[in-house]
Amino acid sequence: MRVAGFGFRSGAGADSLADALVRAGGAEGLSALAAPADKAAAPALAALAARLGLPVRAIAADRLAATPTPTQAPRVRAARGTGSVAEAAALAAAGPGARLVSPRHISADRMATCAIATGDPA
Repeated sequence: MRVAGFGFRSGAGADSLADALVRAGGAEGLSALAAPADKAAAPALAALAARLGLPVRAIAADRLAATPTPTQAPRVRAARGTGSVAEAAALAAAGPGARLVSPRHISADRMATCAIATGDPA
């Protein structure tokens, strides 16, 4: 399973998320998109998921915080309990033994981040 995880500001649009995804390596081979549970139904993410024909996996806050990430952004850690929302969402959604194939990348407008992980379906 290959999953793109996202972290994004509330004002981010689908184009911001798409740009972050392209910077992280693109949509080829993806099985799903993932984001924090409180943002999984955001219109921008729903639009991108519909465009790509992929499901969105909502990741609970406690699961994000329990998932180690190589990136350690202090502001993100203080707000979300993880060093990178995108990396934690991708890793948590990709299943057991997940590993990052692309660490977080930031959209040009700095409104969204995306990371890609691969793992075994849960």
